[in-house]
Amino acid sequence: MALRSVRRSKRGTGEARETDGLSRRTLRAVPSLPVDPSLPPTTGWLLRGKDGRLTAYAPGPEGVLRWTETRAGGPEWTGPELFRAPGLVPYLAIAQDSDGYVQLVALRRTPAAGGEITTEVVQTIQYQSGRPMRDWYALGTPYPQDRALAAQIGLPAAVVDGEGSLHVFVRNAGGGVCGRSQVPNGKWNKWADFKGSGMLGLPAAAATDHGLMEVLAPTDDVVMRWTQETAGVKFQRAADITASAANGSVTSERTGRERLTHFWRDASSGTVHAWRAGMDPVALGGDGGSGPVALLRTPVDGRDCTILAQRGKDGRPAIAAYPTEDETAGADWTSTGEPCVGAPALAIDGNGRVVLAAFSADGSLRVTRQKAETGLAMGAWTRA
Repeated sequence: MALRSVRRSKRGTGEARETDGLSRRTLRAVPSLPVDPSLPPTTGWLLRGKDGRLTAYAPGPEGVLRWTETRAGGPEWTGPELFRAPGLVPYLAIAQDSDGYVQLVALRRTPAAGGEITTEVVQTIQYQSGRPMRDWYALGTPYPQDRALAAQIGLPAAVVDGEGSLHVFVRNAGGGVCGRSQVPNGKWNKWADFKGSGMLGLPAAAATDHGLMEVLAPTDDVVMRWTQETAGVKFQRAADITASAANGSVTSERTGRERLTHFWRDASSGTVHAWRAGMDPVALGGDGGSGPVALLRTPVDGRDCTILAQRGKDGRPAIAAYPTEDETAGADWTSTGEPCVGAPALAIDGNGRVVLAAFSADGSLRVTRQKAETGLAMGAWTRA
């Protein structure tokens, strides 16, 4: 059954004009995921909207795929819906603000005159669960006059600050980091060069409760880091973290008042490590795995806990939890469900339950929810 496509009548407004077309439709068959196994997977793709409904996002062969709960807490879902995006590299950076708006950022490559390729960072936004997305908006690259250099930039990272403004970061042609920031009135500053060198490919960005941002970028032997002293000021280079983090494996969680804890996978062993300012990296056990670690901070039996999920060494989702900022307690990993592709994701549903989601090899969305028992007991997996 075809769905109506959506186009924004004015960029920057929340109103939409719906027309018949091909930019959005329901798929009759779910495509195999991932589309390009050479690209690093991403987590953070399962988000709860203001109405309590969860939405899952994934890059597809023709654009963005989306699944949405029919009501808060599930268990039924709609989708996958396809939002066509020609030329989109199948990787999404995803960020959400306090109003529930979801920002999707990607890299787009399209043919240009003379057989050349135009590379640009693009962004779209979804205002409400199940509603249309805006047309993709081009943010360009740090090299607006040089297509050859623009083609060398890496995949984007994205974060929303305390004022709801989006910030985007990429590896530049020299192996450092460049970023472009939105300001509260919706306009965009120019691309800024953060310097640095030797970056492996994919930066990571996160913000504290009050919107202070941090940017991390792994190299072969250190993780470069940039921070803000106060909101609205330029980033400054902080001390490097001595660690060998696998490319695309860095994720972060707010674990204290104005504190972020960063997690990554050791490049050689695959073991998950945790780090925050003032401590050495701590290994969190397990037999290793692949991709970034999904993170969620929530009470378990009344105790503040950090929950982690990963694609384990056996290819199955694995989940663990420990008291927040007590890494010495260790994390006992439990494998669950069938083998998955990419990286799993975590969220809290409209009924307050922990939800673990993953994509099967056939591209279908699989979900398990916390049971009404003590501890972190998860129920049977279901297909969305």
